[in-house]
Amino acid sequence: MNDSHTILLVEDNPDDEELTLRALRKGGVSQPVQVARDGPEALDYLFGLHAFAGRDPTQVPRVMLLDLKLPKLGGLDVLKRARADVRTRLMPVVILTSSVEESDLKQCYALGANSYVRKPVEFDEFVAVIRSIAHYWLSLNELPGSPYRPCG
Repeated sequence: MNDSHTILLVEDNPDDEELTLRALRKGGVSQPVQVARDGPEALDYLFGLHAFAGRDPTQVPRVMLLDLKLPKLGGLDVLKRARADVRTRLMPVVILTSSVEESDLKQCYALGANSYVRKPVEFDEFVAVIRSIAHYWLSLNELPGSPYRPCG
């Protein structure tokens, strides 16, 4: 499997994880999704450590959907470490959170997040948001080194 097509979902809440996976499926997303349930697991996946020792860390996910409130190591620390490494520095990171704190929003952007999205409470709204995120980051957005695709 080519991890450059993978979505990395970093989410500790099982209900939010399932909701996000259902929303991706309902939105027609066919890319594989790797779930990390805490900060260290996300970093292990990104850098091919421990349980992911056989994974090539030069193959970064197409996008990381990152929750902020995570056990063991918070989302801000995951973001800092991802941006500090040359392999993951340019990887798109979408903060997907329930936080309404302005300080979280500002800090995420200051640390290099590409987008900050608050999780809607209603399922239909959540599906629409996830569909929009997936469409933009998986279909429209171009990453460095990706082949030119003319618009239109």
